[in-house]
Amino acid sequence: MVWRMFRLVAEVDPARRAQLGAGLRAANTAASPALRALRATGRDREAPLQVWALDDTGALAGGLAGHTWAGWLHVSTLWVDERVRGAGLGGALLAEAERIARAERGCRAVRLETWDFQAPEFYRKRGYEVVCVIPDYPAGVTEYTLTKRL
Repeated sequence: MVWRMFRLVAEVDPARRAQLGAGLRAANTAASPALRALRATGRDREAPLQVWALDDTGALAGGLAGHTWAGWLHVSTLWVDERVRGAGLGGALLAEAERIARAERGCRAVRLETWDFQAPEFYRKRGYEVVCVIPDYPAGVTEYTLTKRL
């Protein structure tokens, strides 16, 4: 085996990041029959999904951002302005994203992460199940990963 010296560089580089992602996708697709099948259908691309709640002045009252990929919706951000919290807006945003993911994009499931001081009970009440718990991430906080079948 031939070993070479490599130079390690710690810097933000969008072009290298894109190359890194492409290399990982290619390796994963080669190793996974499910990912090969997705690629064959053309449904292996990430697609952003965003739902916004605007008040009567057009100001942002809340929103949900995530993406769909491989039959899943991944919710990365769900936020509701504190002046309208408790009025059902968060549930409406989540339900609309789930509807779009299922009906328009063929998703079968959803995943998301939340911290213990945020909204784990909010998601449980809407049919989500905790599948991972990471204590002390960050220090003194517990992170939950939750999923739901659509």
